[in-house]
Amino acid sequence: MSVTRKDATRQRATANLDIIKRFTLEISSINSHLEDVRQFWGKALGVSGPQWMILIAVSDLDKDDGVPINVVSKALHVDPSFVTTQSKLLEQKELLRRTPSPADARVVRLSLTDKTRKHLASLADQHQAFRKTVFEEFSEKELAEFTTKLATLNSRLQKACQRVALDFNF
Repeated sequence: MSVTRKDATRQRATANLDIIKRFTLEISSINSHLEDVRQFWGKALGVSGPQWMILIAVSDLDKDDGVPINVVSKALHVDPSFVTTQSKLLEQKELLRRTPSPADARVVRLSLTDKTRKHLASLADQHQAFRKTVFEEFSEKELAEFTTKLATLNSRLQKACQRVALDFNF
């Protein structure tokens, strides 16, 4: 079946859904595709998808003196203990450095090794082609506006989850 026929079939199947349910379905589908991509990119470096995300977060957040584990965990919306455990494994693979903060030895700062930086640089063309394929229909302004709306939705969902957790005593 061609991509066009698949898209048309999917559109017919979702056309009758309530718009909120359809939105939720689309977000779930996007997340599934993003998970697949994380697994592919991670495999290229010999790591898992979540480990890949830790490396990318460190790459994005590090300002030359490392980034604290709690900052990475907040950016990825995961528990700091998960980042701690995974960062130790990445350190064993010589993909990440873990160093105590000079200001507070209890705080561990993460930074990429030269090996990891070189590998990420070698994937730059593939990454750019991926980004172009996914986002080519958006102008920079449209993408910024859409991202802002998604961030607002994310914040509201976080608050709603807290309310639901209270309602169910979790």
